[in-house]
Amino acid sequence: MNTPENLKYSNDHEWVRVEGDTAIIGITDFAQDQLGDIVFVDIPCEGETLAAGERFGSIEAVKTVADAFMPVSGEVIEVNAALEGAPESVNKDPYGEGWMIKVKMSDASELNGLLDAAAYAAIC
Repeated sequence: MNTPENLKYSNDHEWVRVEGDTAIIGITDFAQDQLGDIVFVDIPCEGETLAAGERFGSIEAVKTVADAFMPVSGEVIEVNAALEGAPESVNKDPYGEGWMIKVKMSDASELNGLLDAAAYAAIC
């Protein structure tokens, strides 16, 4: 399982990469592996302000559908539009091309409640 050291992780299997006051969010390598072949990503929340723990979208795989949850609070400022035509990017490159949303964080201290790579790997 690939768990980059420079990211933060949620118990719900989302990852966060921080760039200034922006959080780039996606699902982890573990999550995409558990889901299997991803065929559709639905993220209808661009422009919305959501709290940590709220649902921001869903991921449809061949055999199941899973919700994606906000690891931090903030306004969704960008959705990865490329996933509409290439949802398999989440399987191939979950930490790069498979990112899902960019969020302007409203409370950066929430990052302290997330897991580092070692703690996340321990729960998987």
